[in-house]
Amino acid sequence: MSTRDLHVVLGAGPAGRTIVDELRAQGLATRLVSRSPVVVDDPAVETVVADVRDQAATTAAIDGATVVYHAVNVPYHRQTADMPHIADAVIGAAAHHDSTLVVLDTLYPYGTAGGEHITEDTPWAATSRKGMMRADLDRRYLAAHEAGTVRVSLGRAADFFGPGVFGSTLGATFFPAAIQGEPVIAFGDIDLPHSYSYVPDVAAGLVTMGCDDRAWGRVWHLPTVPAVSTRTIHHAVSEILGRPLAADVIAEPTPVGPFDAQFMDEYAEMFYQHLIAQNMVSTAFESMFDQHPTPLRDALQTTLDWFARLTSHGE
Repeated sequence: MSTRDLHVVLGAGPAGRTIVDELRAQGLATRLVSRSPVVVDDPAVETVVADVRDQAATTAAIDGATVVYHAVNVPYHRQTADMPHIADAVIGAAAHHDSTLVVLDTLYPYGTAGGEHITEDTPWAATSRKGMMRADLDRRYLAAHEAGTVRVSLGRAADFFGPGVFGSTLGATFFPAAIQGEPVIAFGDIDLPHSYSYVPDVAAGLVTMGCDDRAWGRVWHLPTVPAVSTRTIHHAVSEILGRPLAADVIAEPTPVGPFDAQFMDEYAEMFYQHLIAQNMVSTAFESMFDQHPTPLRDALQTTLDWFARLTSHGE
């Protein structure tokens, strides 16, 4: 694959934008497709506006793509309604152009299965609406690959954190508050192991999948450090900042801060993730592609620095 090959990223959220950054760092031709106009700092990045729920619009938007990265998300309450249509449109568009399709995925299909040791072989045992929906979509992607319709690989990540990540339990309700000496918000049992994926590692892993045919036809767990408790992360951030960290722990899915009633009503079925041990293991990916996650303390430091700059600019 050459630097002249076109890599198209669908979705301008934190993951999509970080994939763009990784592609450009590798000198790869890049197009970003989003539902509304976006501004990117790199003039070499082409931007296109398209509604990816529509196959014709998606097909036009990815014209010429060698690789397509599906990092589209929608408002949480719209996921079960919209994501199946998006999946069908993206599969059809990628097949039309004979593009390789790399899909960013979640841990939702596993449900509570696996507990402390979730690998790619863990059964898909979701019982929630969103978990079953994600599992159904993943079966569609893999079936399309098996049928020879389109080359597909799926990269699963745990809860995101990192520069640009706001709508996460380690996002806008955590890092800015920690920096400003205010109580952070945390969910569930913070003494249980819980996996968090650093978004630059997620992006780097997906680009590797897009450039290596060994990734095709299966699910991969993207590079993620072994799970520690959320309390351990609080302690690490406290040490970096040099002061104690207070936490408001939400024991059940009730509205808090930016997580409003509409969001929490939808998230209630997924709240179990914060009440069980969850350790996503990524050794298969790390061994195959010799690519490893950023050490946790380094990732936390970089994220704190990013949010500190953002906070200082907003003053």
